[in-house]
Amino acid sequence: MAKRAGSADLPLHSGHVPKWLADRMTRLGGVMSEAIVHHYGRDELLRRLAHRFWFQSFGAVMGMDWHSSGITTSVIGALKRGLTPLSKELGIHVCGGRGRHSRQTPHELVSIGERVGFDGSALASASRLVAKVDSAAIQDGFDLYLHGFIVTDDGKWAVVQQGMNDGRRQARRYHWLSEDLESFVDEPHTAIDGKGQGMIVNLTDRRAEASRKAQIEVLGSLGPDGVARKFLALEEREADAAPAANPQPLLPHLVMPEHHDVRPKDVVLRRLHGSLAAAADRGPADFPDLLMTPGVGPRTVQALAMVAEVVHGTPCRFSDPARFSFAHGGKDRHPYPVPVRVYDETIRVLKSAVQKAKLGQQEELFALKRLDDQARQLERHASGPDVEEHIRQERAKSHSYGGRSIFGDEPPPDGTV
Repeated sequence: MAKRAGSADLPLHSGHVPKWLADRMTRLGGVMSEAIVHHYGRDELLRRLAHRFWFQSFGAVMGMDWHSSGITTSVIGALKRGLTPLSKELGIHVCGGRGRHSRQTPHELVSIGERVGFDGSALASASRLVAKVDSAAIQDGFDLYLHGFIVTDDGKWAVVQQGMNDGRRQARRYHWLSEDLESFVDEPHTAIDGKGQGMIVNLTDRRAEASRKAQIEVLGSLGPDGVARKFLALEEREADAAPAANPQPLLPHLVMPEHHDVRPKDVVLRRLHGSLAAAADRGPADFPDLLMTPGVGPRTVQALAMVAEVVHGTPCRFSDPARFSFAHGGKDRHPYPVPVRVYDETIRVLKSAVQKAKLGQQEELFALKRLDDQARQLERHASGPDVEEHIRQERAKSHSYGGRSIFGDEPPPDGTV
């Protein structure tokens, strides 16, 4: 049983993810997923992936452009690479992807089903139906080009798929979760919401049931040629027809802005201050060995605080995905270049914590949980630099953190070496 969990509108960006970042996204996405499964179970990971604000924040904390459509492709790709080697251990499988990879989803599901024991053919049908609903039953001007199907060994699943509208230079991401669906064609969505972009045909609305039945009857009685003739006749009268009101229940909808830079309005400042204060307060107490390692210090703990929030945070915490780009920057140098050394230490610390937790040594992994708890407490009264000042300070230190972007390595400030 499934429901459509929401959608997001994103600026349509071209370009690619450089290998140095893609490899790190694979490692970080995989180990963060392991941490979520360890704490909350694999069903919770599916719920997170079906949450549009969390998904955007997940991509931002991994160093992708915080607002762009590229997050969808890169996150699905990173998870497929990162979780496939762990599929036997976690019981989670990532199928599909962009373009031709999306068309392989049914075959992948059948193959995995034969291996682990779920009904792969039924899930392959579900995959096709989900794609058809968002491309044919819902005609909103976005053509699907990416379909990611994440499934567990017991047959529960989430779908993340994305369409594009070249004319408006926008992408729209759709999220589905395998809970509470009674019909794929009769109001499978909890809601549909987005910017007004002309007439939308929604044949999944319960009020369209008569229309669906009539379409079948017309096709059976008239045939394709007869339908075409009727359509031409209707077109001649279209100018005189007024569209009926079609109100939809509102669903929180993620709409990302066009601007690349992170601006104050994009960030809940008290939450940022809470993360920074928690890193300063909890770091020495919970990570003494880490802080004694040459080249590692409070900056890594700041990144870990934001990673910890993505692992442990509740849905209301992700209303400002831009804030999570302050963990590891962005490949396009917004809000600042990716601090590669910090990124690598984040992966190392989290991987160590997860590996030890598998052996029953929970302390490091629970230290990250305490870091997140502390951030929530401190944000009530913590203070610090504003967004512009924080970005300025970070860029000034970028070279020392191994700052890197698609434009190359960040040079030292003022020509120093």
